[in-house]
Amino acid sequence: MSGERGKDLAQGSNEDHLQSSPGAAASPSRYESQKRRDWNTFGQYLKNQRPPVALSQCNCNHVLEFLRYLDQFGKTKVHLQGCMFYGQPEPPAPCTCPLRQAWGSLDALIGRLRAAYEENGGPPETNPFASSAIRVYLREDGADDLLKYLL
Repeated sequence: MSGERGKDLAQGSNEDHLQSSPGAAASPSRYESQKRRDWNTFGQYLKNQRPPVALSQCNCNHVLEFLRYLDQFGKTKVHLQGCMFYGQPEPPAPCTCPLRQAWGSLDALIGRLRAAYEENGGPPETNPFASSAIRVYLREDGADDLLKYLL
């Protein structure tokens, strides 16, 4: 999977590659197009695992690994507690703290993938995107985003 693809996926790319000409039959909405791209990218991510993971074998751990993988394409600097700039929203110099995806991007991504899973035949009761572990991860990630502005 290319780096650009991972970045577009988490950020909800503004490009809509599936737009038709104005006179053509109704094209999918921007949301539906993004959902389809997200679903295809997640499927490719599973295929690229060693060994490859079948969608029927996918669980919340695979989803969590995918979210962590996407962090490398993030633009949000999250200062670690040991960083001299921890708690400073506008640090005066660069540091080695990691970049991460913004909470809102991940929350929207999970919402699209949760819907796509069920639209593609996955039973709601086994939806790995609806797992409590994913909700906890997003809650913690959102708290990290909030803390960087409050501290």
